[in-house]
Amino acid sequence: MASKARKTAKYIFVTGGVTSSLGKGIIASSLAKLLQARGLSVTIQKFDPYLNIDPGTMNPYEHGECYVTDDGAETDLDLGHYERFLNVRTSQANNVTTGRIYHNVITAERRGDFLGKTVQVVPHITDELKRNMLLLGQSGDYDIVITEIGGCVGDIESLPFLEAVRQVKFEMDEQDTLVIHLTLIPYLNSAGELKTKPTQHSVRMLQESGIQPDILVCRTEHPLPYDIRKKIALFCNVQVNSVIEAMDADTIYAVPLLMLKERLDQRALYMLDIYNDKDVDLESWKTFLSRLKNPIDSVRIGLVGKYVELHDAYKSIVESFIHAGAANECKVNIEWIHSESLTAENAVEKLENLDGVLVAPGFGERGIEGKIAAIQYVRENNIPFFGICLGMQMAVIEYARNVIGWENAHSVEMDATTSHPVIHLMKDQKDVSNKGGTMRLGAYPCRIKKDTLAHKIYGKTNISERHRHRYEFNNKYLKEFDEKGLVATGINPDNNLVEMVEMPSHPFYIGVQFHPELKSTVMNPHPIFVNFVAAALAYSTQKRSVGALTSVSH
Repeated sequence: MASKARKTAKYIFVTGGVTSSLGKGIIASSLAKLLQARGLSVTIQKFDPYLNIDPGTMNPYEHGECYVTDDGAETDLDLGHYERFLNVRTSQANNVTTGRIYHNVITAERRGDFLGKTVQVVPHITDELKRNMLLLGQSGDYDIVITEIGGCVGDIESLPFLEAVRQVKFEMDEQDTLVIHLTLIPYLNSAGELKTKPTQHSVRMLQESGIQPDILVCRTEHPLPYDIRKKIALFCNVQVNSVIEAMDADTIYAVPLLMLKERLDQRALYMLDIYNDKDVDLESWKTFLSRLKNPIDSVRIGLVGKYVELHDAYKSIVESFIHAGAANECKVNIEWIHSESLTAENAVEKLENLDGVLVAPGFGERGIEGKIAAIQYVRENNIPFFGICLGMQMAVIEYARNVIGWENAHSVEMDATTSHPVIHLMKDQKDVSNKGGTMRLGAYPCRIKKDTLAHKIYGKTNISERHRHRYEFNNKYLKEFDEKGLVATGINPDNNLVEMVEMPSHPFYIGVQFHPELKSTVMNPHPIFVNFVAAALAYSTQKRSVGALTSVSH
């Protein structure tokens, strides 16, 4: 009979050295995927050393996309990777920052919880870090909790995090914790060889914090010969089969298979003393990869946004296109279009060769007229259109101005004195002065009208999607839009908030107030993206067949 004892989790910590952007999040996600494919229950959490309480108030140029969870947490974009790889929802507990830790400790101090003691980094900050590190593992839901420590070893702000990891490792049984250190093995062209010294120095810095790594994952552009692995093992004090090669991959989704080949999962299980005789089941993952790498067609989709210089600002949208492309056996080539450079005059030149246009989310008035110009062009030329959040709001403004005839229609976010505020501030946002964590955030229900494009896409009438916005469609104008052909087809059942608009007279034209890209995963590509790519493919095929007929007739 199975034991009903509460499951006790084991903990894996992933640290990084030498340089940032080595891919700790992808390695953590890949290892978690392999462990999950062996039947284990796994979650991943990200500990970020910056002082912001969360990335919600950060400019996308600073930190890339702000990822939002079902429970309304504004988090690091790595949580998006965790969800896309594992197909498991994350929450507020999966992302912790220095800011939140200090906020919790200082709030406790103001309450008098420390009984007049001097509050210090050790033990008070490190105790709070440890409490958060172990929280998910104490739920009884997971066999393994993987914690990614942001930043690099040696960063001043990372020191309390590493001290907390050292203490957890010290306080728990030897086989209950594991430290994986990600480093770089650069190749010097002038010398014609791989150099291990940066890795040696990185490990030494980690050892200075009192932590001996158990496994080294070495990012490299060239294969690691056995003698190099042996040298790394000797100088970094690890066993040679704990030196894992992480070669550059053509897609992040190939990394789990590379790590499987390197036996990273087997090594982790051995060192954690977890007996698992189940073969790794990655058949559906391999099917996805095969479709991704062997498309039978391609489409060009324009992504119109104001942060396009930094592609990470739209990370989840890009990944959603990868998932939807594979589902359609079609390669999605994204054309990055800066909305500030787009005008009514150059819209033809920039958009006429595209098979679909997505107008991206964002905040503020910069680049707004470019988004409106793009929407007018695709609406008038029957090019598949998809607007997300601000993209939907711009579609409403464009329709109000150019179809209904309200020339000054606008959002009160950009023009507080507009005569037709078709987008206005949500009621519960009117008295908000703090910017952090005060938007409409997280999952909310939406009811879809039958016999609509939205209903065809989802195949059901009740859905739940994630939000991140302050402004909404002004229901005062709902009737006029409906009569003039822009229909609200998705409504929040609790407050009548318009969630989706579409244009029945157009082949594919949909705008959504929520962020569907946040729920797309490898195993469950988001239906709007899948249908949008399918519409772009149909448009492209039709265009080519018309072009072929024209050339034959000439």
